[in-house]
Amino acid sequence: MKLSRDEAEKLADRLLYRNVDETVIAVAQDHETREVLMVAYMNREAFVKTLTTGFMHYWSLSRRRIWMKGETSGNIQEVVDAYIDCDGDAVLF
Repeated sequence: MKLSRDEAEKLADRLLYRNVDETVIAVAQDHETREVLMVAYMNREAFVKTLTTGFMHYWSLSRRRIWMKGETSGNIQEVVDAYIDCDGDAVLF
């Protein structure tokens, strides 16, 4: 799943960013098995980058930077779908 920058920004506007780092909770789930692979944080930039590249990007609270899952390990997470919860403070991928 890849969106244009404009489409991704419109979805990012729907999110309710919380905490000092202005983040939402991001849950990555295996598309076939539904197994939860990861629970992490995304800021607006990581969310938009995830939707425009089709690969999961997260905000690291400890390193204070965006990182792509698999950038060093090779274990990438490809985006199939994205669902925003009713409060807008969590996203399921």
